[in-house]
Amino acid sequence: MKYINTYESILGTITLTSDGENLTALLFETQLDLQDSIDSCEYKNLAIFDETKSWLDIYFSKKIANFTPRLKPNGTNFRKNVWQILTSIPYGMTKTYKEIAHIIAMQKGIKKMSAQAVGGAVKHNPISIIIPCHRVIGSNAELIGYAGGLDIKEKLLQLEKNTTKQNKSIFC
Repeated sequence: MKYINTYESILGTITLTSDGENLTALLFETQLDLQDSIDSCEYKNLAIFDETKSWLDIYFSKKIANFTPRLKPNGTNFRKNVWQILTSIPYGMTKTYKEIAHIIAMQKGIKKMSAQAVGGAVKHNPISIIIPCHRVIGSNAELIGYAGGLDIKEKLLQLEKNTTKQNKSIFC
């Protein structure tokens, strides 16, 4: 069974989904392309939703939580690898798609990895903010490619601007 709940943020309503124990999605209203994943969900209050809302309260108060909700994003092994790399980007910092592609190429022992392939994986991140895809930018420092909308990406980066502590996420 899939479950759903919502969180009212300074950037609008955020939809949360769960398998009952893990957070499976955290979506802004603007992420309509992922709407199918929430159509068959039952609205319910769950401990994972309470924990995620507490994490979001801390995040939006410009602080770093000392915990991470249990995450279980659905995706291919390649996408999960990219998302794991995203969780290593320190709060308040950014990486380029090209830098992430280089990390994956090194992990795989290959000469080169496509930054566009990385972009595709980043685009399909189902757990925004906690898996911080908003911290990925273009090679020329341009804000590109955010499923929640570039205005939200810019606001999230601005929120984190003066913080340098690392925020790690672990998902199963």
